[in-house]
Amino acid sequence: MMNRKYFIASVLGFIALCLVPVFTHNPYYIHLVETIMIYAILLFGLDIVVGYTGQVSLGHAGLFGIGAYTAGVLFLKVGAPFWVILPASIVVTGIFGAILALPALRVSGPYLAMVTMAFGTIIQILINEMTFLTEGPMGLKIPKPTVAGYKFNEESFYWVVCVMLALSLLVVHRVLRSQLGRAFEALRGSPVASDCMGVSVYRYKVYAFVISAGFAGLAGCLYAYSEQYISPNTYNNELTVMFLLAIIMGGRKTRLGAMLGATIIVLLPKLLDDLEAFRMVASSLAVLMLVGAVIGIARRRTTWQTMFVPVVGTAALTAFSFWLDNITDWRLSIFGLMILFVVYYLQDGIVGFARSLMGKTANSDNVIDLSAGQNQQGALVRATENGDGDLLVAKQVLMQFGGLKAINQVDLKIKRGTIHGLIGPNGSGKSTMMNVLTGIYVPTAGDIAFAGRSVVGRTSSDIALSGIARTFQNVQLFGEMTALQNVQVGLHHTFKSNFLDVALHTPRYSKEELAATERGMSLLHFVGLAELANEEARNLPYGKQRLLEIARALALDPQLLLLDEPAAGLTAPDIKELVQIIRKIRDHGITVILIEHHMDVVMSICDTVSVLDFGQKIAEGQPAEVQANEKVIEAYLGGTAT
Repeated sequence: MMNRKYFIASVLGFIALCLVPVFTHNPYYIHLVETIMIYAILLFGLDIVVGYTGQVSLGHAGLFGIGAYTAGVLFLKVGAPFWVILPASIVVTGIFGAILALPALRVSGPYLAMVTMAFGTIIQILINEMTFLTEGPMGLKIPKPTVAGYKFNEESFYWVVCVMLALSLLVVHRVLRSQLGRAFEALRGSPVASDCMGVSVYRYKVYAFVISAGFAGLAGCLYAYSEQYISPNTYNNELTVMFLLAIIMGGRKTRLGAMLGATIIVLLPKLLDDLEAFRMVASSLAVLMLVGAVIGIARRRTTWQTMFVPVVGTAALTAFSFWLDNITDWRLSIFGLMILFVVYYLQDGIVGFARSLMGKTANSDNVIDLSAGQNQQGALVRATENGDGDLLVAKQVLMQFGGLKAINQVDLKIKRGTIHGLIGPNGSGKSTMMNVLTGIYVPTAGDIAFAGRSVVGRTSSDIALSGIARTFQNVQLFGEMTALQNVQVGLHHTFKSNFLDVALHTPRYSKEELAATERGMSLLHFVGLAELANEEARNLPYGKQRLLEIARALALDPQLLLLDEPAAGLTAPDIKELVQIIRKIRDHGITVILIEHHMDVVMSICDTVSVLDFGQKIAEGQPAEVQANEKVIEAYLGGTAT
């Protein structure tokens, strides 16, 4: 649920926006605020891609243009009414977003930025060249809309934009607080872990991009009616860079940051045309930075060493503003320096910087009742099919990297309802075997059958949903998400609700979200982390992060759980608690494969132990037999046992 204070502040802010035409009838100021709101709608969507999934898109100016030209073409060529044009712009732009995303999101980093920038350039060229449809360089004129015989003027259309902003804010807030938002954010935190939690990285990247494109289409449509004239030169690469900077400056993963970023990119260039306005902005910025530094230092959120350059820099900017006699020749340089300053020194944006000084996090407004799930401890881990026979059979598995055989013709048989230890010295192939079993690596040769079905060639998300869950040798949590949200990502498979269910908060979605919260809390109780449910995962002690990974893996309701060195970083009392947890997991019918260097743990709880050395299996049997095996002693136990 939205925090009450945040909700009240949002309502008051929305009312203030709606009253702008009441306090001023100047069409210039009304249009200026209207443009800010339209840009904010686009930035809500762009933040899904940039802030949540961690992708860099430079194609949103092109998507913005598609939305605008869809509105213009439908009105001038077809004569479609406004209530048809608005959803059509969203749908058409969403389709183009999918066309861009399907091939583009197979790459990442600078390659993705280049592909999306090329898309934006191509769209601008097409708009310019397709004169039969877009009138080319001449552009299109589109009057204010008419609905039910009423023709909107500047003021009344302003309120239409206000309503669209409110609806966009509501929809994006609901999406990002739902299983979809958690999936998007998980992609940024750890793509590998996301896939192993049943959240397909590629699929949800595309999903995020399409939703983001829909908001760009809505903004483009409103912009066309607001400007009443659109031309190809408007939707250039400069504009898309400004959109990206707005997200960075305002602060990612926050709607307030999007609003603030939109305000900056619309107003700041105009304020820099006026020397007195520039002086006022510079002075206000210097005062705010000084006050923020004092508050942050008093609350021990920052230090004078950290704040020295920002405080001195803003003070110098203020002094420079009063030294200037004319700003015309300096405005672009000043604008660039201010952007550079924010991007370099306020990497979480202005809103993120303010939150850090106040001791708040992005999840501060999304806390839950810690008592949820306390009455469900009897069903912490759902019992799976138990019985005799082999759950997993690996035959002659070979994993070769160039000339190196990380796994060399290894056979494994994992019986149902047992704890199967996998031990060996560092570099023996244990974690590689884990990666092969979960689809991160495709074996060079051999076959692996789980519950009678081969896993070779299947995606990690498909394998996870079939009943294999895992933890990682190097912790792969979603650091910016809370402990509960991490577990809820593992519960993603329990949701059947779609985008519309989330946006409308249908009973189906509400029921599933409540069940996921209760189930998540019960799993946190199971591993002893219930009191830390609202803490960001990156802030947990290392040992607690290990336990959180186990809780998240159990959320998949697996038949087979792979634990990769779960005792690493734990103290002796924590290891004792871990052993009890693993036994309870086994008692609930879940089969466990355990990689562990703490031999006392392996020997005390494992039913069977397999030993690898240089990628080959050198021994297998009951713990006592393996411990006495001469090959094992020579290769592992004799020299490195703890």
